Parts: sequence; C-alpha cells; structure tokens
Amino acid sequence: MSVERIQQHFRDSAAVKLEALEILSMPIAAAIDTMFGALANGNRILACGNGGSAADAQHFAAELIGRFERERPGLPAIALSTDTSVLTAIANDYSFEQIYSKQVWALGQPGDVLLAISTSGNSANVLAAIEAAHEREMIVVALSGKGGGRMQQVLSDTDIHVCVPSDRTARIQEVHLLTIHCLCDGIDAMLLGED
Repeated sequence: MSVERIQQHFRDSAAVKLEALEILSMPIAAAIDTMFGALANGNRILACGNGGSAADAQHFAAELIGRFERERPGLPAIALSTDTSVLTAIANDYSFEQIYSKQVWALGQPGDVLLAISTSGNSANVLAAIEAAHEREMIVVALSGKGGGRMQQVLSDTDIHVCVPSDRTARIQEVHLLTIHCLCDGIDAMLLGED
C-alpha cells in the first residue's frame, strides 16, 4: 500500500472539512438551537439513515442517551435503524421505503426533531421519513452531500439542511461524523455551560 495514497486521503478529508467550515457553521448552529429547544421542551430526537448513515444515526442517539464528553442526564433520542423486528416487519408487510416513515408516524410527536441522514440526499426511505415528520409537525435536521439530491425538494423552510460540499461518499460521511460531534457538543454546552 502506498503511503502517499493514505496521506492523500488525509489531505482530501482536511480540505473538505475546511471548505465545509465556512459553509456549514451557521446551519449546524441553527440545528443545535433547534435540537436543544426541542429537548428542553420535553421532546425527543428521532434519527435515521441507511448503511453508514444508519451507523451515524445510532452514534448520535448513543451520545445523547449516554453521554458525549461530559457527565449529564441522558437525553431522549431514538435511532430508527436499530430494531430488526420492526424494520423487517415493515419492509416485508409494506415496503423498504416505509421502514422509517411508519416509525415516525408511531413515535414522533409535534415538536420532536427528525435527524435525517443521506449522503446522496436521494434515499427514498429517508425522504418518506421527512414527509412523515412534516405531517407529525416535527422539525427536520437533514445531513446530506452531493448537492442535496431530492432532499432539497422535500425540506420545508423551517427545516435545517447541512449539505456537505463534496461528491465523495467517504468525505461526506467524515463531515457528517464531525457534524454529529458538533451537535452533541453544542447541546451539552447549552445544557451544562461551556467548559
């Protein structure tokens, strides 16, 4: 394996993160305010995505329920990708496209937040979850890349779109993870004060 190839991955990742720094700081700050407001009002955050984005949704929920970097009471968050019985029942009885929207309908309440993650912005089941969230009077924080895809068309004016300026899935996912850490840190800072 070429050391130069490995180093190029680091350079590319750093370059995308530096470009994203200018573009995404404001929408991430807005997402933190929205999520903290929901949690402070007794609401919760539902999170969904596919593949690596499902792992990111689970990572986010784990950081809120457990802790991020400081001790605090657990915060209500649910990764919709974790219950295999629910996922397979919905996919089998209805369609894979509905695996998240049916859960949003069942679990979501007005004032809750949906964290919808799709690197392409085109994941049909994530788009359906966004539409269900709107019907349940929830706010959506959407993480995407590749120009935002169809996600841009289903988001409302009150939603927050964090679209990574890259077409490479690996780079998008790296910025999504950093964004998730920013969200967790920001929520903790608002809850516990800045350390």
